[in-house]
Order: sequence, then C-alpha cells, then structure tokens
Amino acid sequence: MLQLPSTDLVVAPGHAIEWTVRSATGAVPAQAAGPDGAGPRRRPSYNQEFHFGAARQSARASGPSGRPVAGPSRSDSFAASFEIEGPLDAGALEEALLHFVRRHEVLRCVFREHGGALALDVVGPRDVKLERAEVGRIDSPERARHYLRGFLRGTDTLRGPWLVMGAMVRDDSTTVYLACDHIVTDGMSMTVAVHDIATAYAALREGRHVALPEPAGALEHAERERRSSRSLAAGDERLGHWRRFITGEGGPFPPFPLDLGTRPGGVYDAVNETDTLLTAAGADAMEAHCRAAGATFATGVLAAVAVSLRREGGPDVYRGLLPVSTRGRGADPHSMGWFVNILPIEFPVADEHDFDGVLAGAQAASTRMARSLDVPFTEALRLLAPEYRSAPWPAAVNFFSYMDFRKAPGAASHGAWRANFYTSVPRTNGVLLWLHRTGAGLHLNCAFVDTPRARRTKAALVRTLAATVEGIALRGAF
Repeated sequence: MLQLPSTDLVVAPGHAIEWTVRSATGAVPAQAAGPDGAGPRRRPSYNQEFHFGAARQSARASGPSGRPVAGPSRSDSFAASFEIEGPLDAGALEEALLHFVRRHEVLRCVFREHGGALALDVVGPRDVKLERAEVGRIDSPERARHYLRGFLRGTDTLRGPWLVMGAMVRDDSTTVYLACDHIVTDGMSMTVAVHDIATAYAALREGRHVALPEPAGALEHAERERRSSRSLAAGDERLGHWRRFITGEGGPFPPFPLDLGTRPGGVYDAVNETDTLLTAAGADAMEAHCRAAGATFATGVLAAVAVSLRREGGPDVYRGLLPVSTRGRGADPHSMGWFVNILPIEFPVADEHDFDGVLAGAQAASTRMARSLDVPFTEALRLLAPEYRSAPWPAAVNFFSYMDFRKAPGAASHGAWRANFYTSVPRTNGVLLWLHRTGAGLHLNCAFVDTPRARRTKAALVRTLAATVEGIALRGAF
C-alpha cells in the first residue's frame, strides 16, 4: 500500500456513485447532550481542537475569493482506494459502507463551534444513514480524472462532510474510494478503512457474517488522553523534554534547514511526489544492519534523513518534529481516528560517516523522546509557547514521519486489493517528509512548495537520501 499524491488516484471510466453520511433523524442525538442539555457530553481530542482551530484561523484570513491569503494551508484530508474484481453487488457494497460507518464512532461525529470552542455531537450507530447520489456515466479517462479531483476536495473541516465515499463501477471491476478530513483520521486509519470495507463486502456478498476485530473508540482514547494530562502545569517535570527543546534554536517549530526559495510568511501551491528509495530486499538488508548496531529500522531511516540533510548543507545537529503513534495494543490497531502525538527530537550528525555513532545518538534520542509520549503536543504548546496553541505552523518545519504499512490490518491483501493511500496538500509553506515501508520496499512521499529552488532542493535531497539508505543496506555504513 503506497502513500501517493492525491493526483495519482487514477481510475478507469465507469458509472460513478457517491455516498455521504447523514443522521437518519436530522436531529442532534440525545446521547450527545450533557445532563443539563447545555453542551455535548463527549469532548473532541486535542488534535481535533488544534486542527479545527487552524482551519478556522485560515478561513478568517481568507480574501474575497475565500482562498487563504495568510498563514499556511494545512493538509486537510486523506484518501484511500481499492479494487473489487468481477461484477459488483451494489447492495452488498452499500451495506459494507454503512457497516463501516456504524462500526467507528468518530465517523459519526458532527463538529461545530460552540462558545468559541470545538464541540461535537455523536450520531448513534442505528441513527445514521448513507445518502446515495448517482453521478452517472463517466466515459473517458480524462473526465474520470477531473471528477476524482473534485471528489477528493469534497470534505470540509469546518462544515462537513468529514467523510465521503464513492465507487466507479464497470462490468468486470469496481474501484472503491473514500476521502476523510484529517479531523477524523490519521494515515494508518486509512488502512483500517480499506480492510474494514473490503472484508465486509466480501462477507456480505457471500451472505456471511462480517467478522472483524472489535475497534476501540477514538473518543474514549481522547478522554483518556485528557485525564492523563489534566494535572499538567508549566513547571511540571513531564514537560522537561519539550522545555529543553523549545529553548533551543528554532523554538517549538525547528526550521527545515535547506533553501526552499520562499519568502517569510509566504504560502505556495504544493507539489506532491512519491519516490522509491529501496527495494524490499534492500529494506530487509538495511534493517539487519540497523538491528546489528542496536537500533530499529525506523531509527535507521530517521538517521539517514538527518545525515542526508547534513550532506546537503544542513546543520550538524538534527532538530525535528516527529508524529508518533499513540495506538496501543488490543483494539487500537483496528480503530479509525487520530491516534498520533507530535514530539521533538534532537541528536548530533556532525560526523555523518560514523554509522554506529550517529545511529546510537538517534536511538538514544528516540528513547528520550518516547518518555514524553503521554504529553500531548498541544498541551506542551499551551503551557510553554501559548502563541502557537491553535495556530498553523508559522514557517517551513523540519518534519519527519515514518509508517510501516506491512503491520496494518489486512496488509497481506493490499496487493490483491490494489490498495493505496493518498495525501492531499493543496498549499503549504514548507516541506513534509512521509517515509513508509511496504512489502515492495522503502518509499518517500514528499509535499513541498512549488518554487524552482524547492524543486532542485527536493530532487537533490532524494538523490542523497537514496544513496544513504543504499549504503546502509549494502555496507552497514552511511
């Protein structure tokens, strides 16, 4: 399952159908209201509040056309697709989609501004329905591509919908696709979506019971997160890692260290590209060398990125922000939601030729970072840098992400389903590095500002990074 630009969602023409989630009653469900009826019983997560606040701020900075004129545009949605072979059982697919929505509480949330804050209502599983729209026949690849671009822009952080689903139906095959606003999902959750829908469809088409592991509730996860951080104060020792990082160069948002040809405060159209860095055999060899040196494969990838930035003119100390999964064991891996915290990391890369030394430093830094996993980054910002509490990132940030899709639910079927995951970043002020491993190898999905300088910088960095990870795979050296 590759992570690809949303523009790479290309399907053969056919008959297009769309589904949108609706409340069957049209009313706010009683179970969402507090005992006095004054507000919602369930609270959004810190991530959801941050995301909604950033979207609201961006909207308020819009010009007459409604397009942002100040502040960076965020990546608002993720998408996924998979294939069904043979003639479609349309009834089974619609039932599978409804089963998916009923199964995950976060997909039945209605978000709204309430008293200057984000509130949510939850529609009960039996009070939700799917509204079906027959788009009709799309008769050329060009029109299918144009239609899908519009479909993927169909979510709206502030007003909804937060989930849209569709299918392109042909006589001998069907492409199923869906887009979720980031407020209800993270990247790994999109693998859950594909697994749930494909598995439910296969069972329902054959008249079998849908057998899927019980998911955890994303809102329960958010409530546990709130309870664990309720006693945080500015002087709390649990904030020590963040406090030390913020007092360093770049504050809470370490700048991307290479030239992107941007002006301060500028926001640009984004380019999104995916490159393969290693084959499956190469990734296996790299992992063996990393483990022999006492580090994980993920740490090896992080160290390779840090060394590559150094070789392209970056500093001799890597400082960056990492999204880290907060999914536990048990039901969490089968759940839709935003199970991610963002943590800072710092380690030296002065001698970028010392594989064991850099790797040891990166592993030690990762271990220190992990001790702060239970400190939500929004709370760290609120207490230590409140000016950034609910604002978009102020400039190009040094951002690294790694996911292993081989560990996702249904990973063994990704090839048969021809499943893929898509990111949409229409505008940005910097660069985002999403590295991911699949059964086919190690890949980089990169979104960056569309400037001539940034294109050259990105191309050079990818060449250097590919050579760096290849060196680890072949020789156990940078």
